[in-house]
Amino acid sequence: METRVEKMIVRRRARVIAMLFCVLFGLAGPAVASGEAPGIVPVASAVERWGTVEITLAGPARGNPYTEVEVGARFRQGERVREVTGFYDGDGVYKIRFMPEREGVWQYETRSNHAALRGKTGSVTVTPAGPGNHGPVGVDRQFHFAYADGEPFRQIGSTSLAWTQQGDALAQQTLDTLAASPFNKLRMAVLPVHDEDSRNAPALFPFAGRPPATWDLTRFDPVYFRRLEQRIGQLRALGIEADLILFHPRDQGHWGFDRMPTAADQRYLRYVVARLAAFRNVWWSMASEFDRMDAKTTADWDRHFQLLQAIDPYQHLRSISNGALLYNHNKPWITHVSVRSATATADPERAVLYRDLYRKPVVFDEAGEEGEPARRGGDLGAEEMVLRFWQGTIAGTYVGHGERRGDASGAPWSAAGGALRGQSPARLAFLRQIVEEGPAEGLEPIDKWQDYPFAGKRGQYYLGYFGRDARASWPFALFRAELADGTRFKVEVIDTWNMTITPVPGVFELKKQGSYMFADK
Repeated sequence: METRVEKMIVRRRARVIAMLFCVLFGLAGPAVASGEAPGIVPVASAVERWGTVEITLAGPARGNPYTEVEVGARFRQGERVREVTGFYDGDGVYKIRFMPEREGVWQYETRSNHAALRGKTGSVTVTPAGPGNHGPVGVDRQFHFAYADGEPFRQIGSTSLAWTQQGDALAQQTLDTLAASPFNKLRMAVLPVHDEDSRNAPALFPFAGRPPATWDLTRFDPVYFRRLEQRIGQLRALGIEADLILFHPRDQGHWGFDRMPTAADQRYLRYVVARLAAFRNVWWSMASEFDRMDAKTTADWDRHFQLLQAIDPYQHLRSISNGALLYNHNKPWITHVSVRSATATADPERAVLYRDLYRKPVVFDEAGEEGEPARRGGDLGAEEMVLRFWQGTIAGTYVGHGERRGDASGAPWSAAGGALRGQSPARLAFLRQIVEEGPAEGLEPIDKWQDYPFAGKRGQYYLGYFGRDARASWPFALFRAELADGTRFKVEVIDTWNMTITPVPGVFELKKQGSYMFADK
């Protein structure tokens, strides 16, 4: 009687270019009017599960409503209660946003320190989630991610720091590019970016005042945040997670947003969470290159994380990214590890150490960038970028893409968005396809720290990658865990550059060989 036939995948190297990702992932994004955040519905309308519903109230405009007025609401469905903080949106308008996690009717009552905003009651009818809506992403099985409905989320991310600060035409080009790309997460800065790669000086700023450095840090500019939430809503419509970098050093003191006092930092965090937490596709990245922001200490970052954890009613994913110094990702408010490193994915054994150290999902959000040889950190060839993704995958971790191939104006994708010009995205689409067809539980390293670079599900599914070792042949041999004599496999050879899958004729039947391995009999 035959035992079950399982599948193992191994890899060989080739060098042929074929741009297929527009076919595999061609999604047309809806046209959205400038300034409109897609998918926010008024409280009187029905909203889908994990959608965004908004209560709008008229209230006081005198004085400083940002610091003097508190507003929020309690949403209740049976024993389930959500306390949600609102925000001032300018011109005497206050808003409270809610992301319902269950279908049915939710009752609400507003709260405020001003009578005009207090005690308003009503209900929200929540319908089933629509197509493509799987809810927010969270940690799954310790080392992986899944949507709230249980659908696995296999991160294939990219970075475009200042794309939301560009004009509408360039931002739309970025959205069109993303719609035809493999990327399901985009890292982006909330605060303005000031460096040589930014294409356009920002037309809007997060605070009232005048550039470069005359700001009233107690008053926000709602127009700036409306544009940001419009872009987040557009990403949500494309099924793309918005990994929001809350602080970064790419100000260099020009505007001073990288060195605000603690009170201003925390006021900003409260405002951002009140406005954006009700978007299901939000992730929080406390900072990029946190250790290069000299005005802040580790204790400051800890306090910011504690505040963020306390005020986010939905507990979105939280991370922080390094420059030269790693943050202690073992701290309880960190949900997953975000690493900026040009060498961590140089081989799977190096990448898997981060998993073993922190015991959390690991994302190498910046593993280098495909770009020009003269640019440090942005000098990877397309083959090297693809190799780093595969090696991170075999380690049971996740990798992020970057691109420094600028257009005629010199602005690269990683800074300003626009169009992708590199050769790696097509191969990353192919990788995403393979990973998503793999085990629902995610890929686990099979035999860590040994010369058998495989991940998968022991005894059932093996995905192997030989990296720079361009082998002409491979002896069929697997680590002993969960294997037995007579277990049978079929094999496919994956060409990761040419994007082909070739079945190997025949079936391989295992027999124990020595103390550690099973090999084809």
